[in-house]
Amino acid sequence: MILKNITSEGPGTIEEYLNLAGISYRIHDLTGMKRLPDLTAFDTLVMLGGPMSVNDDLPYLRYEEMLARGFMMAGKKVLGICLGAQIMAKVLGASVYAGSDSEVGWGNISLCDEGLCDPLMLTLEANATRNSSSCGFKVFQWHGETFDIPDVAQRLASSAFYPNQAFRFGLNSYAFQFHVEVTEKMIIEWMTEAGQDIDKLKTETKLLYDQYKKMAFAFYGQFFGGQPTFTGGEK
Repeated sequence: MILKNITSEGPGTIEEYLNLAGISYRIHDLTGMKRLPDLTAFDTLVMLGGPMSVNDDLPYLRYEEMLARGFMMAGKKVLGICLGAQIMAKVLGASVYAGSDSEVGWGNISLCDEGLCDPLMLTLEANATRNSSSCGFKVFQWHGETFDIPDVAQRLASSAFYPNQAFRFGLNSYAFQFHVEVTEKMIIEWMTEAGQDIDKLKTETKLLYDQYKKMAFAFYGQFFGGQPTFTGGEK
């Protein structure tokens, strides 16, 4: 089950991977639903991003928190991206708050000690574009809030400005502050709407994207299962 918190932020390469792997899924855009469905029977929960805060008074966010809690406590697979990661942090008892600055565009993260012991995070790193000037690898960021790492979770990755970039709860629940799911089209659309330096971004994205998609697919193969053939470029 894939949950959208805003219509414009879709599952991107996650959906492409699931289609190629022959894995069935459903997508629910929570913002347009007057009656929220019962999704507890599904075995995997993916929660996408959005511009709102997890601390906002929005009924469907409370519904997501309930779902996330149920899935995580049952040991089911959970993947939270950006806002989805912040929902997971809040559910597990951690604070979510504004960061010192926004992280927007391509940036570097590094695996922490626990991340270096996590097979799925090592799969990300092994297939990523490495930063030649220092340790770490490139990811696409779009956020201004951050979270503390829950006491019951393991911090997996950090960046220079945001020390908490990823965590794992139990064996099957992963929270990513960065956007592993983006397509080239999504990146350009988001940045254009925000009035960012598009020429620089297009150049950087052209250099990085094929490898980034390969990295995402490698992670999905470990997380969702299945091994479809990787196809470079935009879909």
